[in-house]
Amino acid sequence: MSRLSDQVTRRLRDDIISGRFPPGTRLTEAWLCKMYEVSRVPVREALKPLAVEGFVTYRAYAGVTVATTTSDDAEDLFGVRKAIERATVRRCARRFCDDDDAETTAFAERIDSLVDQGGALAESGETERLAQMNTDFHLSLAEFSQSINMQSLLRQVASKIEWLYALDVRTRAEHSWAEHRLIADAVVAGDVELAAERVTQHIQNSLEGYQARHAHP
Repeated sequence: MSRLSDQVTRRLRDDIISGRFPPGTRLTEAWLCKMYEVSRVPVREALKPLAVEGFVTYRAYAGVTVATTTSDDAEDLFGVRKAIERATVRRCARRFCDDDDAETTAFAERIDSLVDQGGALAESGETERLAQMNTDFHLSLAEFSQSINMQSLLRQVASKIEWLYALDVRTRAEHSWAEHRLIADAVVAGDVELAAERVTQHIQNSLEGYQARHAHP
């Protein structure tokens, strides 16, 4: 893929995640060329990885549309996420049991600040940055866990998670960031089982909230 095609891929993915192009939006090549000021070739190349990632779908006689997530799709994604993040927060909490050094102190301060910022934005109704901040919260835990496998697996689904979060951000934001606070507190306290329990409940709440409002059978 050319550099230009890669740029179009990133811009289109971001526009889908942000809700600029809602699920079901028809994406014609001519329209995308005009939107991103490029020729048809980079647009065609850009759409291929987005189809593989599940952001767009090709339909006979309908062309390319922004994907719509089914209930089964959502359950699969959140199920994978639950397994990854339970293992991740367990590792993080164990580090606070085993280590008391500059790195754990710095992480505690960083995650505390991130949760404070996210909670304040959610409370004020300023939701534009929250999808990315949600991703930052969960990836920060994965990085602190020191598990290359957990980081890699979470990054593979991070964009889809951010997309589903963004679709539901106005109704779940305050609850979500309150749950982030509970997860962070359990991790920093070194409570392995409580951290796992809280992240499991957080993901289950996210799934149920999403399905109640968005998922299609």
